[in-house]
Order: sequence, then C-alpha cells, then structure tokens
Amino acid sequence: MNRPDVLAVARLSPLLVPQLEAAFTLHDRLHQQDPAAFVAVAPRIQGIAASGESKVGAELIAQLPSLKIISVMGVGYDGIDVAAAKARGVMVTHTPNVLNDDVADLALGLMLAAARNLAAADQYVRQGRWVDGPMPLARKLSGARLGIVGMGRIGQAIARRAAGFDMPIAYTSRSPRPELPYTYYPNATLLAEASEVLVVITPGGAATRKLINADVLRALGPTGLLVNVARGSVVDEQALIEALENGTIAGAGLDVFENEPHVPERLRALPQVVLTPHIGSATHSTRQAMADLAFGNLRAHFAGQPLPTPVPECQ
Repeated sequence: MNRPDVLAVARLSPLLVPQLEAAFTLHDRLHQQDPAAFVAVAPRIQGIAASGESKVGAELIAQLPSLKIISVMGVGYDGIDVAAAKARGVMVTHTPNVLNDDVADLALGLMLAAARNLAAADQYVRQGRWVDGPMPLARKLSGARLGIVGMGRIGQAIARRAAGFDMPIAYTSRSPRPELPYTYYPNATLLAEASEVLVVITPGGAATRKLINADVLRALGPTGLLVNVARGSVVDEQALIEALENGTIAGAGLDVFENEPHVPERLRALPQVVLTPHIGSATHSTRQAMADLAFGNLRAHFAGQPLPTPVPECQ
C-alpha cells in the first residue's frame, strides 16, 4: 500500500516526527535543502506538516498540485496563507485547546516575575550582592487592574487564574463577549489606560500587526507592565524598547519576539524585562498532546474521516 507523501516545512518536534515517519513518506524540508530533488517529489506531496512558526505561502502551495492538507503543530497559523490554501481546496488544521493551560500558566508567571523582579532577584543572590544590603522594593501584583488583549480560550484561562489574585479584569477583542463577567473596552489604547498590567494573547497576522504601539504603551503608563504571550508581531518592538528605556512603562515579561530567535541587544540589556524563549506550550505533556493532535489531523484526512481541529476559516 502506498504511503502518502508529506512535506515537513520546519524542524519538527521529535514527539511528532516518529509518528509521521511510521505512517507517511516524510520529506524533511526538501524544498529548502535539495530544490532539485524537491521538483521531482513535489507532484506527489499530499500533506504539509508545519510548526506554529512555519511560513507556507501561495508560491509553495502552487508548487504542490496534489496537496490536500496542511497540519500545523501549534495554535497560531498566521504564517500559513489560508486564503491560497482554501482557493485550492486545501484544508488547514492546527492544535488549539491542548495548550491553553500552559500558556495561561506562563502568562501568570511572567506577570509575577515582572512585578516582583524575580529574574533580577535571582541574579542579586547569585552575584553575592545580598551581603551589601536588600534589593529595592518591588510592586504588588494582587489586586492590580488587569487588561487582556484577546479573550479567546487562552485569554479566558488567564482571566480565571488572575481572579485568584483578586485582580479586576477587563479586555478587548474583535467583539464583546457579553456572557463573560469582565469589562469590555473597544480598543487596546482604552484598555491600557484602565490597566496596570496588560497581557497580550491575541492571534498574530496582518490584522494585529503592531497593535501594541507607542500610543498603547503611553496609555499603560509609567507604572504599567506589559506581558506578551501571543506573537512578537503584535507588539511594536522598537516602540516597546523605547518605552522601557524612557520609563514610559515600568517593565515587561516577554515570551515572543518580532524576529525569533534573534532578540535585540537593547531589549536584552534592560533589567526590568523578563525574557523567555517562546516556551508558552513547552512542557512534556502539552507538546505530546500537540504532536498527537497534529498527527491526528493528518491521519484523519487520509483515512477519509472528519478533521479533529480545522482552523476556523476551514470549518
């Protein structure tokens, strides 16, 4: 029995690769590593296996006449040209829900780390500076006004956790969610103005590119904290650096960046910023669940079964 040909367009998780290799003929980044061989194989490629950071544009889709499905191991899929895929009848899937808890947990961790200067405190002890006297005082997180940019599944998980810190919660999103007990603001600037901590968890893509700009940061103000667990593209990184350097805002906790894995030196040099290397979903159990679901979408397609988690545009 012939096994479907699947193209990996990124360095895939070692939790996913064995599943793919057992069921399909996997071509690992052949389009990048051996273009001549790719030309010969391209007509047979029926599936694409991608990560949340992958770029699959209209040009690549056009090179694959037999392509039927693009499976993304990640909740974000802003690097996939979904319109071009749909025009060709290609389904796009992703892995929502299974990573909600981990990303929400990290958001709370970054909020605490930024408010209480935990990274700086760690270095204070390691460098032997404690013997010279106590660290400067930090700020209290409990009771602080929280604004959430994006009130999808992960935004709601963050809100539930923040309620345990007695934080008044407000949000902005594409439309109000009247079923939720939180205050709605029509845009990020007004939300920032009403917040002491602003958490970004909105999808990436053209519609949200640099949504958090200099105006939003000014509205957040000199005691405000910004936490980004969404996409680096959602924050104007240059404006953020300037806001931090100038004291326009007090600090930040960042898990995502504009040009990952390259983080500007000016940002890395700021002591009031906590930086993590895009680890929102990076636990063993969650990455395994993501790998299983990414594989499950491909397996379901080739078995003629309903797809577990198509992206909204393909539902």
